[in-house]
Amino acid sequence: MNKAVETRLNKSRPGGWMPQDSARIERWIRRIKHYVANQPRALVAPIAELRDLVNADPSLHAQAEAMFKEAWRHKHLTPLGQVEVRSFEEFLGLLNGIMTTAPEAYQDIPTHEPSGLIGFPINALLDWPMATQSGYHFFANALINQQFKKILDYWALFLQSPASRYVLNEPVSRLDRETLVVPWLGKVAMAEMVKVATGALGEGSNPTPASFEQIFQCDPAAEYFGFGSWDAFFTRTFRPGVRPVSAPEDDNVIVNACESAPLQVKKEVSCSDQFWLKGQPYSLDNMLDFDDLAPRFEGGTVYQAFLSALSYHRWHSPVSGIIRKVRIVNGTYYLENQFEGFGDPQGADPSAPNNSQPFLTSVATRALIFIEADNPKIGLMCVVPVGMAEVSSCDITVRAGDRVKKGDQLGMFHFGGSTHCLLFRPGVELEFEFYGQTPSLDAGNMRLNTAIARVR
Repeated sequence: MNKAVETRLNKSRPGGWMPQDSARIERWIRRIKHYVANQPRALVAPIAELRDLVNADPSLHAQAEAMFKEAWRHKHLTPLGQVEVRSFEEFLGLLNGIMTTAPEAYQDIPTHEPSGLIGFPINALLDWPMATQSGYHFFANALINQQFKKILDYWALFLQSPASRYVLNEPVSRLDRETLVVPWLGKVAMAEMVKVATGALGEGSNPTPASFEQIFQCDPAAEYFGFGSWDAFFTRTFRPGVRPVSAPEDDNVIVNACESAPLQVKKEVSCSDQFWLKGQPYSLDNMLDFDDLAPRFEGGTVYQAFLSALSYHRWHSPVSGIIRKVRIVNGTYYLENQFEGFGDPQGADPSAPNNSQPFLTSVATRALIFIEADNPKIGLMCVVPVGMAEVSSCDITVRAGDRVKKGDQLGMFHFGGSTHCLLFRPGVELEFEFYGQTPSLDAGNMRLNTAIARVR
């Protein structure tokens, strides 16, 4: 195998959304195949509509079939693993099965070792097909993305229902009743979530308590700790005081908007750029969906960071000020930068679309929250939470005209984690603090509300 390809395959999967060992993902896909085969159901309405949409268009149908065939061919050219879905029709059946399941923690597979979280189950089915040229064109299609939004909205109804709570305390997999799983509210999974929370970096001493119930708002005496659904558990909130706001009265200090790991800082960004290039430059017009405020950020700074699977998934204001405008931009769901696919000599991204995060700021579903900071040296800035794959339910909880204090909630991701950007105008001179880390896919979480930059 090409050395560069081997290096990329062995690279850890940032954020923990998928097990690092791709063989474990293969086994998970076999398990959902078993589940679907033993409990056959008619396709739910939005999935049936996707099938009909594709079958009615010869070009879409050809792309849909070709992306699975191309992915299978690449698997046999290099030992990629994880290509277990052979056709679009088979994918639709497995997708249909996912509609009645919630993300499980740490499947107890034949090795009797924790395999990790399948946090993006649909993504797991499409990881390699989306890396093909046919996959790129298929998932760039606006009609396909409109239909995937309907499918994800349908799945959301299950994830927001009491029926989804089975993964919180049942040590049995819905996919395979003979395979044990670790319940989310069991000792093992809660210990992992506590480890992630206490390990986050930040200013001063770490105020994070040592137990799940002390860190997060919940009632251990209640059924399911008081969580009404998988989504209620996933969007759980910190208890007061767990994430104090750095320098609350100093408007020169900018705090972390999400519990997240720093990816990169780019200065002098262009209003318009070829965001699909391998270097993935930021294109403000595309990122901000050609909003009339976009030109005010030309030549400014973009800070990007990504969230982890076992962490906190709400967004908070990095500054004090007035909300000037909020928008949701509907975009793509399973599109990755084509230069991170099989066109890359180093091999396709083994955890797509992680390596495409800058590209996704211009094409994925995202929220735009423009804030006029009280500090005139900052002025207008923008918080841009970006959905990845299943994680495209950007829920804004503030409105234009609202006053927010630094650290106040702005919104949340549902059903998974993602990436986000902070945009600053040209002339805003910032000194960033990453607590001994270099921004990259290998960086670790920094605490919500901790100082990440100071205005010079």
